[in-house]
Parts: sequence; C-alpha cells; structure tokens
Amino acid sequence: MKQYDAIIIGAGAAGLMCAIEAGKRNRSVLVIEKEDQAGKKILISGGGRCNFTNLYIEPESFISHNSHFFKSALARYTCWDFISLMEKHNLTWTEKTKGQLFCDQKSKAILSMLLDECHKAEIDFAFNARVKSIHQESGYSVETDENSFHSSSLVIATGGPSIPKLGASDFGAKVANQFNMNTIPFSPALVPFTFSQKDIEKYLKGLSGLSFHGIVSCNKRSFKDNILMTHKGLSGPAILQISSYWNKGDAICINILPNLNAGEWLIDQKKSNGKKQLKSLLSQFLPKRLALRFSNELLSTPLANEIIGNSSKTDLMKLGHALNHWTLNPNGTLGYQFAEVSTGGIDTNELSSKTMEANNHPGLFFIGETVDVTGWLGGFNFQWAWASGWAAGQII
Repeated sequence: MKQYDAIIIGAGAAGLMCAIEAGKRNRSVLVIEKEDQAGKKILISGGGRCNFTNLYIEPESFISHNSHFFKSALARYTCWDFISLMEKHNLTWTEKTKGQLFCDQKSKAILSMLLDECHKAEIDFAFNARVKSIHQESGYSVETDENSFHSSSLVIATGGPSIPKLGASDFGAKVANQFNMNTIPFSPALVPFTFSQKDIEKYLKGLSGLSFHGIVSCNKRSFKDNILMTHKGLSGPAILQISSYWNKGDAICINILPNLNAGEWLIDQKKSNGKKQLKSLLSQFLPKRLALRFSNELLSTPLANEIIGNSSKTDLMKLGHALNHWTLNPNGTLGYQFAEVSTGGIDTNELSSKTMEANNHPGLFFIGETVDVTGWLGGFNFQWAWASGWAAGQII
C-alpha cells in the first residue's frame, strides 16, 4: 500500500488547485480521477473559452444554507491571485460583461497551466481509477479497482452531479454519509426551464432560438439579462440564474419590457401613434415574431393586428401589466444533464470555513462544488473552486 501525505479524489478545478498548493509545501500528493484525464469540466466551460473568475466576487453572488461560510476562503484567495498565476504562465484575459473574465488562449490553456503547476510540485496522478472503498485507520486508506493507498489527509473534490456525461456524480455526498456527516440534497442549478405542452403551444411554439432582454423574478430574487426561447421552454442567462432559486411548484415572473412602464407607454402610443398596429410598436423592442405572439397571447383578446388607436385604454393597461408581469409556472428543468452546477452538498456546519476540514474527522476535507456553496453564472463557481482548493491546500 503506497503512502502519501495527502490523497485528493477528483482532478477538477478544486482538486488541482488543492494539489498544487499542497505540493508547494513539499507534501507528497496523489490525485485520483475516475476519468481518463483531468479537468473535463474546465475544458467545456465558457464554450471552451473558460470563464475562469469574476471581477466582482461578492457574498450575495453565492447560495448556501450558511451565508457566511464561504467568505473566509474567498477573501484569502481572490480573483487577482488566480490572475497572477495566469500572468506567470503568460496567459491573458478579456472581460466580457458584468465582470466575467475569459481566457484569451481558451480553456485548454487554463488546464495546461494547472497541470504544469502540478508537474512542478511533483504531484502523482491515478487516472481511470474508481474508488471502491475508504477507511479511516491512522489516517485514510483508499482502495481503487487496481491499487490501495494510504494518507494522513483525504480531500474529496468530486463536485456535484451536474453534467453526468463528464463523470459527475454524488460521490462526495456518499462519502459524507459514510462518516455520518449531514448533507443538503443536490438539485440542478444554472439550468433551463421546461413547461407544460399547453404553455409551449401557447407561448413558445415556432419561436425557438429567439431571445429578448428582460427581468426574471422568483423568491425575492431578480436577474436582468437575455431570455432565450427553446423547443422545451426557456433558457438564457437570466433564466439560468433564477433557476438556482426556483423550487418545484414556484411561479416565475418575467418583465418583457424592463425599461418601460408598459401600460403608460401603450396609452402614450395610442395618442401619438394611433394608426399603428400593436405588433409594429412592440417590434421596436422585441423580434417581430415575439411581438406578434405576446400581443396575441398575453390577453384573452388578440390585439396584434389591432390599430392601437382603436384599442381601449382598459385593454392596453391590461396588456401593459401582462408585459411587465408575465407569470409562468415551469413544470421542471432539463435536469443534471444540462445543469452547469448543482445546489446542495456537504452541510457547511460540518466543516471549518478556514480549512474545509471536517469538524469531527481530522484529516478529512471537502472542497469545491461538493460543498453546499453554489455561485451565480459568470465565473463565480470557478472562483469558489480555486479558493476552497487553495484553503485546504494550506493545511493537508
């Protein structure tokens, strides 16, 4: 049985960062990965460009049952620390929108940088290695399908169950349960919504691929960004963001014209553009087919082809309210297969916020997405991976 100072299960963003930091401290480290290579989620992130962090890392951009837990790690390893690592490797970045940073040399360069750092730190890897059992005995023994290893520290960095085709699973929660640690059930997050066939026929049929800028609200949270029509429902950044706060049975409210009091605007148009059709006026702000659909379907009376001067003020005010408060009931999401991340994970009350170590199991650590910390869309989940991996890497 080969002996290491630390074993890390999972060669994703958090696991690689943890290995690098431990290796810098001259710790002997083994990273066990069940896939044939490291960092598969890194490679597909940001459409292959890797949205590796965000300039505006704020506590309100993270979801957890403990809103303070993640603050320590994020304060000690910031976006600028990761940018410094990139600069050391001559990698450059571009800010897209809202502080989202993308690597100019694409995702492969980020992964190569992390693996180069692992190589310098003399990190060992075991690929295509499935963990069969874990035992706590004067440290931790890990048995894979081919070998057995022992270490004084064990780090679980296996993420959550989102995007199972890349090997994601609830392995971390199973390990926690083995050690009688509480977990919060995983749920798909940053994921498109699906709707009933009735709503699809009424609002969405034939409009797949069209988008508009709006505000989506649910459970006292709102996001203003693009909303995309799909064959099965709604997607786009605003929808993905709000999905992390949505629970089965909740309604969502969409403001289709977020920069207007739509009722007052329609009344003004009745006075100043009375000879124009409603669909023509709305197409100033929406794709023509969307303008037609909304003006016909948001009220029981179709108004799209009506001359606005002939429409009653009552109907126009009702339509305006509907445009600012389009209420829908998703019947679900596209699930883990299309979820960028998952909410839930290891209950943070079980862990040290400074080190990520289990309170009742010395030497056992949980980092990254496997912990009950989930970031918004836009690089926040990567920053949590870097920061939590860094924090554990200072200790193991």
